[in-house]
Amino acid sequence: MTAFDVARIGPGDGSVAPRTRLRSDAPTQSLDGAWRFRLSPSPALAPQDEWARGETEGWDEITVPAHWNMSGFGTPAYSNVQFPFPIDPPYPPDENPVGDYVRRIDVDDAIRRVTDAGGRALLRFDGIESAADVFVNGTRLGSTRGSRLTHEFDVTDVLTGTGDVVAVRVAQFSDGTYLENQDMWWLPGIFRSVTLLARPVGGIDDAVLTGDFDHESGHGTVEVTTSAAAVLEVPELGIRADVPAGRSAVDAGVVAPWSAETPRLYDATLATASETVSVRLGFRRVRADGGVLTLNGRPIMLRGVNRHEHDPERGRVHTTELARRDLVLMKQHNINAVRTSHYPPHPEFLDLTDELGLYVIDECDLETHEYEYVSWRGNPSDDPAWEASFVDRIRRTVTRDRTHPSVIMWSLGNESGAGCNIRAMARWVRENDDTRLIHYEGDRSSRDTDVYSRMYASHDEVREIGEEADAIPPADIRAAELRRRSLPFVHCEFGHAMGNSPGGVKEYWELYERFPRLAGGFIWEWVEHAIAIEDESGRRAFRYGGDFGESVHDHNFVIDGLISADREPRPGLVDYAAIIAPVVIGVDADRRGILLQNRYDHVDTDHLTFRWRREVDGEVVAQGELAVPAVGPRQRERIGLPAEARATGEPRVADVLTVDAALRDATDWAAAGHVVATGQQVRTGVPLVGAGTAPHADGFDRRGRPLRLGSLDVVEGPGIGIWRAPTDNDLFPGWDEPTLPPMAERWALARIDRMQTRVRRIEADAAALVVDTRVGAPSFDSGVDALWRWSRVPEGMLLELDLRSIGSWDNSWIEKAPFSWTVDWARLGIDVTLAGAPLGMDFAGLGPGPSYPDTDSGVHFGWFQAAADELVTPHVRPQESGSRRGVRTAVIRTTEGGVRVSVVGGEALDAGVALTVSPWDRTTLSSTSHASLLPEPTATHVSIDIAQSGVGTATCGPGVLPRYRLPARDASFALLFETV
Repeated sequence: MTAFDVARIGPGDGSVAPRTRLRSDAPTQSLDGAWRFRLSPSPALAPQDEWARGETEGWDEITVPAHWNMSGFGTPAYSNVQFPFPIDPPYPPDENPVGDYVRRIDVDDAIRRVTDAGGRALLRFDGIESAADVFVNGTRLGSTRGSRLTHEFDVTDVLTGTGDVVAVRVAQFSDGTYLENQDMWWLPGIFRSVTLLARPVGGIDDAVLTGDFDHESGHGTVEVTTSAAAVLEVPELGIRADVPAGRSAVDAGVVAPWSAETPRLYDATLATASETVSVRLGFRRVRADGGVLTLNGRPIMLRGVNRHEHDPERGRVHTTELARRDLVLMKQHNINAVRTSHYPPHPEFLDLTDELGLYVIDECDLETHEYEYVSWRGNPSDDPAWEASFVDRIRRTVTRDRTHPSVIMWSLGNESGAGCNIRAMARWVRENDDTRLIHYEGDRSSRDTDVYSRMYASHDEVREIGEEADAIPPADIRAAELRRRSLPFVHCEFGHAMGNSPGGVKEYWELYERFPRLAGGFIWEWVEHAIAIEDESGRRAFRYGGDFGESVHDHNFVIDGLISADREPRPGLVDYAAIIAPVVIGVDADRRGILLQNRYDHVDTDHLTFRWRREVDGEVVAQGELAVPAVGPRQRERIGLPAEARATGEPRVADVLTVDAALRDATDWAAAGHVVATGQQVRTGVPLVGAGTAPHADGFDRRGRPLRLGSLDVVEGPGIGIWRAPTDNDLFPGWDEPTLPPMAERWALARIDRMQTRVRRIEADAAALVVDTRVGAPSFDSGVDALWRWSRVPEGMLLELDLRSIGSWDNSWIEKAPFSWTVDWARLGIDVTLAGAPLGMDFAGLGPGPSYPDTDSGVHFGWFQAAADELVTPHVRPQESGSRRGVRTAVIRTTEGGVRVSVVGGEALDAGVALTVSPWDRTTLSSTSHASLLPEPTATHVSIDIAQSGVGTATCGPGVLPRYRLPARDASFALLFETV
C-alpha cells in the first residue's frame, strides 16, 4: 500500500476536475450510514494490513457523516489564532490521529445500467477533515485537501457492482491544516455526505446557468455554459431553446428580479437525451458602481452575520432542518446577508438562501492566521510553492456554487495575510466568473478585490472610511490607494457577540446609513459553538475550549454568538434586529403623527400593516390600523395619527402609544402579523405616595436595615453596589485602550468588588428612620456615602436615598503605574437578598428581555412577565445579565412570598431604574466557570440601579463607548416597597 503522505505541499490528487453542483435525474446512491471504523494514534502507527480490501474484523462502527471525536473516538479541541502544533510546514505533528473508514456496498441497479451502457460512476465526498486517501477494492484513487471542499473520483473501472469495498484513510492534521486555522473546533472525519453518482453517456458533465438582469429595460438574460449541446427550458418564461456546447445567452424577456427582499426564482432545466439537470434561476446583477454596492441598479445594505456551521451534538455535520432554522431566525430578525465564515457551507445551505432571500459572501476554505504568532514569516499566502493549493481551493469553491443567485461575492479566505497566492486566486476568479464581486479582508491595499473590507474597525475609522469617498485626495496619492478609496466598504466582522454583548452596534449602523460608500457589516458571529455533553449528574451541559484536556486552547472564545448552540436567541440578536430594522417608525412627541422611513432597498411598504395601540397603566384603551400609502424604497413619509391615539390621561405608571410594522401576509419565514419594527411614545405618570412616619425600630436590624420588604424576609442588605460580575467583554482590553488593563482588572485593582460598609449614624424623627452609611474600598479612601431615609407610608415602606461619591477614582494609588486611567463604575444602585428562590417577576418597563445602555434598541416599554428561567441569560460562562431597564414598577416573587417595588421620586422618575433579579449573587457568578456548575438557587438577589455602564465589545473590538461609561457620580431616588 502507498504510504499515507500528509506532509506535502499541494492540492489533492486523482480527483476529476471540479464541477458545478446541479440537481440531476441521473441515478445516485447515498453511502451515508454505518461504516466500519478504526482509529490509530498516528500515520506511522496506522496498520499496513488489508483494511482497504475490506478486512475489518474487530473494528468499531461509526456513522457517516460524523466527526470521530464527536462519536466517542477521542475528544474535540478548540483554538482560535494559536496553533495546536509547531509551525513547521508542511509537517503535522507525530501525534496525529488517523481514522480508517470502510464500507462494503452493492452498486444500485440504476447506476449499473448506466455504466453497462458505457457511462461512468463517480464517488463524491463533500467534506473530509483534514486529508484523506481514497481506495476502492484496494486500489488507491487519490487524495483530498480542503476539508470543506467537494472531491469526486472516477470509480468506473474499479467497481465490480457487488461487494465493492470503499475505504478512506483520514488524518486529523496534514499540510492542509496550515491553511485551515479557522477559529473553531478541530473536528476530524468524514463529516459531509458520501455519494455514488452515475454519469450517463451523452449527459451534461458540467453546466452553469445564471440569470443576468438589466434594471433599465427590466429584461433578463439566461447565460449558459454547458459541456454538451442541450435544450434549455424555463417554462414560466416560455423559453425552450437549443443551446450549443460552450457559452451562450438566451433572452428571457421581462422578468421579476431576484433580491433578498424579493427572492424570485424560476425553475429551469437543461436536457440532453440521457440527462436533465435543473436549476432555480434568479435574475440579478451585482456591481460596485461609483464606490457603492448595488444590486439590480440600486444600492443595497448588508445587514449581515458571520456563520460557522455548528451543531452542539454533531459539530459541523449539516442537517437541512438546522440550516433552515438558522435562516428563518435570521430573516425573522431582519438579517439579509451571511458570510460563510470561513469556508463554503454545505451546498444545501445555498439552496435555502436562494429560496428565502439572503445575500451570501461565499468564503473559500482558507485561513493561515497562525502565522501572526511568527510575524507572518513563511506565510504560505506569499510562497509560490503553495500556489496550486490556494488556486485549487478557490476553484472548488467557485465551481461548486456558481449557479446560486444569492452568492453576490466570492471571498478569497480569511485572515491569511497578503501575497502572490492571494493574487493568483483573484486572477482565477476574474477569468472564470464576472457575475460577482471579489472580497478579501486580509490585504488592506484591496488590490485584488472589488470591495474594501475591514474587521473590527473603530467607529472613528469607519466614519473616516465613509468620508474619504468624497474627500479630495492628496496630489501625490498612488493609483492603488486611489482605487481603494473608490471601492464600496464592507465591515466583514464587527460587533463581537461574546457573552453579554455586543454594545455599540447602533453607532456603527448610524454610520452605515449616513455614508453611501458603507455597504453594511456582518456581526461576529451567528451561533455559539458550545459542545453539549452529559455531566456527572446526567444533565445536559455545555462545554468550551480547555474542557476536554487540550493543552493549547482559547477557553470560551468560541462562545460568541447571537444565538445559543441550541438556537435560542440571545439579547444581542433582539437588539441587532431593531437596529437594522427595514423600517423606522418615529412617533411625534405630541402624538399627532409618525415619521415612517423605509430602509428596504428594493420594495415599498405595501407588504406591511401598521397597527397602533394605546396602553394606560397596562390596559389597552384604544387601538387600530393606520392607513399608510406605499412608501417607496429608501423614502420617508409623514403619517397622521387618529384622535384616539393622541388622547392623554393621568397615568400612575405610564401612558404608552405603540406603532408596529408587521407582515401583511405569511411568508416562507414568518407568519402574517410578524412584527419587523416598532416605534413608541411614552408619557410617564406621577405616582402618589401618602405622608410618612418613622417605621418601628423592631422592623430593622442594628445597622438600620429592614428585616422584611413586602412579605419577604431580607437575607442580606440592602447595601450600595457599584460592581458587576464581569462580562466576557469586561475581561478583555478594548482595542480603543490597548495599553490599559481590562475593565474587570481595573475594578479589581480599585477593589470595588469587595467594598465594605460602615454605619456612621442612625437616628429617627417623626417622619423617618435615617441611616447614614459609608461604603469604601479596602486600602483606599474612595467610596460612596449613602443617606437612607426609611418611612412608613399608607402604601408600604418608602425609601429615599441620596448617594455621594467620595475620594479619588483614578489610578494614582498604583505605584509606578505606566499609564493613567479613571476607574469607571459598572453600576450604581442598591443590592438586597430576599428569602426564597426566585419564581419570576412582573414589571412595567423596557422589555420583554434584558438590556444595557448600549444594547437597548430592541426593547420597548410595556407590561411584561418574566418566569424564573427568563430572569437572567443562561450564558455558558456565567456573568452579569438580566437587567431590565426603565422599570417603573415591578413585582418580584420568590418561593417565600413577594414584594412590589416602584419608583416614586428623585431622578429615576424620568428614566426608571434598572432592575436585576437573579438566582445567584455576583461573587458566585464571577467565580463559576460554567453555567452547569452554578448551585441550586436558595435566595433571590435583587439589584436596583439608578445608573449602569454599557457592555461594549472589548473581546474583539472597541470597549464601552465614552457615552455609555459610568464615571463616579452622585444620585438620588425614591422607592416604594409594598406587600403583594
